[in-house]
Amino acid sequence: MASNIKTKASSKESPTEPFKRAVTGCLRALARKPELEVAFAAERPGLMGGKVRLPEPPRKLGKAEAAVVRGHADSIALRLACHDAAMHRRLQPAGQQARAVFEAVEQARVEAIGARRMDGVAQNLTAMLDERFHRGKFDQITERADAPIEDALALMVRERLTGMAPPPAAKKLVDLWRPLIEDRAGRDLDRLENLVEDQRQFSDAVHDLLDALEMGEDRSHDSEEEDEGEEDRRKQESGEDGEAADSDEMQRMSMEDTQVSAEDMPDSAAEAVEAPTADMADDTDMGDSETPGEPQRPRHFGANEPRGPDYRAFTAKFDETVAAEDLCEAEELDRLRGYLDKQLSNLQGVVARLANRLQRRLMAQQNRSWEFDLEEGQLDPARLSRIIVDPLHPLSFKAEKDTEFRDTVVTLLLDNSGSMRGRPITVAATCADILARTLERCGVKVEILGFTTRAWKGGQSREHWLTAGKPANPGRLNDLRHIIYKSADAPWRRARKNLGLMMREGLLKENIDGEALDWAHKRLLARTEQRKILMMISDGAPVDDSTLSVNPGNYLERHLRWVIEEIETRSPVELIAIGIGHDVTRYYRRAVTIVDAEELGGAMTEKLAELFEEHAAAERPSPRVRRRVA
Repeated sequence: MASNIKTKASSKESPTEPFKRAVTGCLRALARKPELEVAFAAERPGLMGGKVRLPEPPRKLGKAEAAVVRGHADSIALRLACHDAAMHRRLQPAGQQARAVFEAVEQARVEAIGARRMDGVAQNLTAMLDERFHRGKFDQITERADAPIEDALALMVRERLTGMAPPPAAKKLVDLWRPLIEDRAGRDLDRLENLVEDQRQFSDAVHDLLDALEMGEDRSHDSEEEDEGEEDRRKQESGEDGEAADSDEMQRMSMEDTQVSAEDMPDSAAEAVEAPTADMADDTDMGDSETPGEPQRPRHFGANEPRGPDYRAFTAKFDETVAAEDLCEAEELDRLRGYLDKQLSNLQGVVARLANRLQRRLMAQQNRSWEFDLEEGQLDPARLSRIIVDPLHPLSFKAEKDTEFRDTVVTLLLDNSGSMRGRPITVAATCADILARTLERCGVKVEILGFTTRAWKGGQSREHWLTAGKPANPGRLNDLRHIIYKSADAPWRRARKNLGLMMREGLLKENIDGEALDWAHKRLLARTEQRKILMMISDGAPVDDSTLSVNPGNYLERHLRWVIEEIETRSPVELIAIGIGHDVTRYYRRAVTIVDAEELGGAMTEKLAELFEEHAAAERPSPRVRRRVA
């Protein structure tokens, strides 16, 4: 009897449930955290807020797919078990490119510990890496400019520590960088094998490796941990010195806390952090071979800098404003659109309900006022007695008065930077799609635009600057790419598939928000509609490594603030901003910040509804004001 009940219960569960339970148990055991929360979802795997997220396995699970899921689980578990996050933060370099290398190599270290001890873990990690590099099409690259140096270094470190060659999909990536790295830092790589179990000594050796690659820095603070005991002794001997040391330490830790914590990125060997740095080498081999990466855009909070009238582009001849359909074949657009729909089949229902609610609120505003005392129209019941006495008396009719609601255009400007990759850009595309359809039903025209760059770290603009002899303060050094997904006059049904382009691998690169905002604003000003609304959706401050490496560190942010001020104080365009995990209220007067991309649909519909309702309230006439008739 008990056996029959068990069989019946087990038959109702998903075929992948036993596999999920096994993976979860192994992960907890390897990480030595028996209560660790583990979830499976069709999102980027990682460790967020103490919770592990793994890829959802397919219902028909093959050996290759199972190995990839187990590889992600093993990678995260080893990070939890073998990595000291506090020490990592204390020892990481300040330069963003150096930090990306430091992060990727540390991930290679913790994975190597597991691979050296357990053959199964080694096989799982290899399958995971091969799948990731294959999905990123790294087997098709031919130039260093398309090959992230941090990934190449991490794979070379893995090779040194485990004796395992790079996965087939990453072989070209490593081969592009191997001659340069071996020539400059081969001896430093050889040192790492004997230090793999000691994170502190290993980190010191990585700093030496960065120095050899001309990516290092002054490391006078590296001995802080070793001198901790000496520091305590000095504090006891001198109260004032101790207070000063406490102040310096608190200030340093405060600055570190504003950066992305390494413990939140267990797969950083795959997705290393990159952001602008003035320390980025721009000479000889390393300068001309700048590498792409996924920038984690800074979320620092700074004072409002003086606006920058000196902002300029070194050259604009490589910039492009392009329609989405011109960047992709029609067949691929259809495939990408299908992928987008599949990824967010559940979210579409939620956003659609929000959009329907918005539509009801908007439709209620379209014909809500009346004009009275007209010579024709609908019969006014309040004038019924007058009509009975004198059927030919004029001014006895009324008519509904259309508000200016329909004479409106809304532009949705979507950040297409690398840090939006994954769930954020997928949610943004779906929300924009559904809201465009909703507003079109209400007679409001909608334009959907995106902004990014054509290349990582400069592209042809930077090459032009190098050819010109690297003049000082060159201004913007990257090729802009502004994308029109849907023009205001295009019907939604014709532009629908264009939004799938955001799912295309390699589209999302760096971003220069100020010029994109100015571009979208100028497009709106050219429209004939009486009311113009511009909504910016972004997840961080402007980032372009090439520009910020040779200009002041606040160059792009200062220009963004200046553009925002111009629009908010001198333009008829109503500007609104939504920040995804990034406080945009410090830039924009009318803004909202959301923590999770899942909240985007609700934020967009609510802010649009507020704008329309405020406008309707301002236009609403006094109740039943009639003209007196003699």
